[in-house]
Amino acid sequence: MKLARFVLLGALCSAAALAQTAPPVAAPAAPPSGGIDVTVSDDSDWQDLGIAIPSFATDADVPTQTSAGSTSALGFSLASVITADLKNNGLFKPVGPADLPRPGFGEVQSPSYDTWRSRSAEMLVQGYVRAAGDGQVTVGCYLYDVALGQQLGKAGWTVAPGDWRRAAHKCADMVYARLSGENPFFDSRIAYIAETGPKDRRMKRLAIMDSDGANHRYLTTGQATALTPRYSPDYKSILYLSYFNGQPRIYIYNLDTNRQDLLLASKNPLFAPRWSPDGKWVLYSMAAAGNTDIYKIPSGGGTAVKLTDSPGIDIGGSFSPDGSKIVFESDRSGSQQVYVMNADGSDQHRISFFGGRSATPEWSPRGDQIAFTHIAGNLRIGVMSPGGGEMRYLTDSWQDEAPTWAPNGRIIQFFRTARTSGKTGVWQVDLTGRNERKLETPVDGSDPAWGPLRP
Repeated sequence: MKLARFVLLGALCSAAALAQTAPPVAAPAAPPSGGIDVTVSDDSDWQDLGIAIPSFATDADVPTQTSAGSTSALGFSLASVITADLKNNGLFKPVGPADLPRPGFGEVQSPSYDTWRSRSAEMLVQGYVRAAGDGQVTVGCYLYDVALGQQLGKAGWTVAPGDWRRAAHKCADMVYARLSGENPFFDSRIAYIAETGPKDRRMKRLAIMDSDGANHRYLTTGQATALTPRYSPDYKSILYLSYFNGQPRIYIYNLDTNRQDLLLASKNPLFAPRWSPDGKWVLYSMAAAGNTDIYKIPSGGGTAVKLTDSPGIDIGGSFSPDGSKIVFESDRSGSQQVYVMNADGSDQHRISFFGGRSATPEWSPRGDQIAFTHIAGNLRIGVMSPGGGEMRYLTDSWQDEAPTWAPNGRIIQFFRTARTSGKTGVWQVDLTGRNERKLETPVDGSDPAWGPLRP
């Protein structure tokens, strides 16, 4: 849903407003079973933290009704989404609103530290939601260090009721960034291919959803097969490959107008369209006269530039974050391997030398690693340095392929095919390789593409 207004508030609440306190909910006499803790799963200097995320307060004795429900119900939902975000990334194990007392509105900026210390909480995330003008809602989010008794961060947003989940994701981003020192990623979107039907007549539709799988929407009808989507850097469009009656086309789907413009049509097979980081170019591959080579074309249309011209199959992967280099796959050495070249096609050289075959390379948005599919018996997701060293596996299943990076370069999404059923699903794993989970989708999913942080 298009965001009507998303404004960072300089001052979340005045002291006068905070004086309008809703009656606090009494705390249970004993802490929840197991206490409140967090487990850090990578090798770092982190200490165990306890993160409590109670329901967000509302500023009225009688909760205000909005088109998305009452402010009281939204307060619980906001805290639940924040809890799920922080839990599902694999770094934390927070306790959410179902197991905690709801603070009163006056406690939002003046938390009862002793109450939370008695529950073994070291960190506290709490906030408020209240009706704003023009039918919108205002959400405030605060992060406290309970042990030290001090505020670590605050932020606030005014959003349309239908966009309340964005406020929750942005709150989780604030907490994640403040505690981890990493860039945020929750307020982002994912495009993927939704698959239905039998194997020999598979319907493949273009679909999008939030980073947690919410707000799912189909963009195409399935009359034409959709493949390999990618968000534009400005989030306004999705680039994807379409096949209708065997004819390949590259389309740019405008998310504001819900119309698509044809970028390229060919009688020859086309593969893997990708944006340049500045959105000015589209990288793609085309098979002709027994060769498959990589080209780039202006994203507004125009004359294509051929970048490779070697015997064999060259398929484009992705640009480096600064746009100076391109990582791609080629079988010019006799088997699929990963190569790197300059953005003008010069200095083409192989970087994968660890046995087996290597395909679908994707450059990390941080620029420090390349994710790829390694084919040696099973298909597994691996990462390596841009020079080809330090290769390691992140997954060890039967068929994992087509990695795509979270905006902060810490988590990789991919699709997995089950050995027995042949069903496909969207999965993700962090860089430790120890925190793996499936992202639930309404139907089978493949070819995920994680977009950048939303503007």
